[in-house]
Amino acid sequence: MDDLNFAGKRVLVVGGSSGIGNGIAHGFRQRGAEVHVWGTRASAADYAGIEGSELEGLHYAKVDVANFDELTAYTPPFDTLDVLIQSQGFVRYKQAEFAKEGWDDVMDININSVMHTATKFKPMLSAAKGSIVIVSSVAGLKANIGNPAYAASKAGAISLTKTLGKAWARDGIRVNGLAPGLVPTKLTTVTTQNEQRAKASLQSIPVHRFGSPEEMAGVAMFLASPLAAYVQGHTIVADGGLTL
Repeated sequence: MDDLNFAGKRVLVVGGSSGIGNGIAHGFRQRGAEVHVWGTRASAADYAGIEGSELEGLHYAKVDVANFDELTAYTPPFDTLDVLIQSQGFVRYKQAEFAKEGWDDVMDININSVMHTATKFKPMLSAAKGSIVIVSSVAGLKANIGNPAYAASKAGAISLTKTLGKAWARDGIRVNGLAPGLVPTKLTTVTTQNEQRAKASLQSIPVHRFGSPEEMAGVAMFLASPLAAYVQGHTIVADGGLTL
């Protein structure tokens, strides 16, 4: 038996239109799953030519998870779900998160929408004895002096993973998390595409390289698979040793 064979399974990746979420979506697709992804643009065609956004073979829908009314009203084109990956993420730079508007923008996407989306799909996941994987960040494990909302929201996501893991186990749902380190995506270009910052960051990573969306996909698929059947409420740190 191949425990990483997801043939016959349906997966939804929130934030799957680009970056880590896109890598996770294709990881499941390559192993047989029917994969749906949510993004913020009107159609899949609007991501054409954007690095880190490959939507071929995925089922795309525009859903603004920061808009609670839109999220609530959305009717998915399926009535069963085996795996929910929550990889939505947002950050505001230049001290914007210290102001209410910036703080609220980040919190609405990074933590509020995670809870609301999980709740929306809880009945389907319970019926399937399915799995949720919440993608947080190593930023949730330490201080981030420039991005208080991002760090706090990711710490909240790690805590929510624990709480839902305990609360929803009785419903047959496994809830776990993934905390990536530094992975080149549109959210991290301020570091990864700045030669000086990138060099300094690499010096702090014991394996001396950045991670990749494909490597994050490996962790997510493990957590959603029977291989992790006795793992509940935990967040795996995948950061090349950065937080050691």
